Amino acid sequence: MTIGTLFLIPNTLGYYEGQQEGLLAKIIPDTVQAMTAQLSYFVAENAKTTRAYLKVLGQSHPLNLAMQDIQISELNVNTPEKALEGLIQPLLQGHDVGLISEAGVPAVADPGANLVRLAHHKGITVRPLVGPSSLLLGLMGSGLNGQSFAFHGYLPTDVALRAKRIKELEDRSKKEKQTQLLIETPYRNAAMLEALANTCHSATLICVATDLSLPTESIQTRSASDWKKRIAASQLPDFHKKPTVFLFLAA
Repeated sequence: MTIGTLFLIPNTLGYYEGQQEGLLAKIIPDTVQAMTAQLSYFVAENAKTTRAYLKVLGQSHPLNLAMQDIQISELNVNTPEKALEGLIQPLLQGHDVGLISEAGVPAVADPGANLVRLAHHKGITVRPLVGPSSLLLGLMGSGLNGQSFAFHGYLPTDVALRAKRIKELEDRSKKEKQTQLLIETPYRNAAMLEALANTCHSATLICVATDLSLPTESIQTRSASDWKKRIAASQLPDFHKKPTVFLFLAA
């Protein structure tokens, strides 16, 4: 029996009010849209938002099946490891499957990596498709070292533990000349920037990259001392409750 292919489907990094016409054309390559429209099986971080994505996609590329006939299974942080075998079954039965994240590319800072690993174990072809990654876009726009970098996800929310971790990463950054990447729950963006500015050495460069690929995109790289002055003057970036990547590089 022919085995299907696991396609890694990029999603947008967000939407803004009134954005419909030409939404995907500005972010997702046409060939990727066409490939996605032909799929009848998806594994998604969130089934509801994936249906919304497919609805927008269908405006420019007719879907292979009616929305109600497209099968969408969920894979998120609460999915038990034993459930992966069930998610892989359509592929083993010869169906192509699209793995799609809530935002950006799947399997990067995303639970989909476990399914990709299992697909390789089962001898299933994996095809990553081109699309936006907030981490790479942030790194590209930061002006920091793009030759050596590391992503650490979320830091501790406890103030003391977070400061300790920032100092550890700053020491690593200085020793290895390595850019450090972090993310935070959007409503805690201000707290994260303040922690970085107050904990890092005054010359350490800190980049705040918000709403990447959207019309409201903002990328600002400044020294820790400059950020401290701006925080004191209430000159924060417009990043409250907006997806943001934090990057820093020790001097």
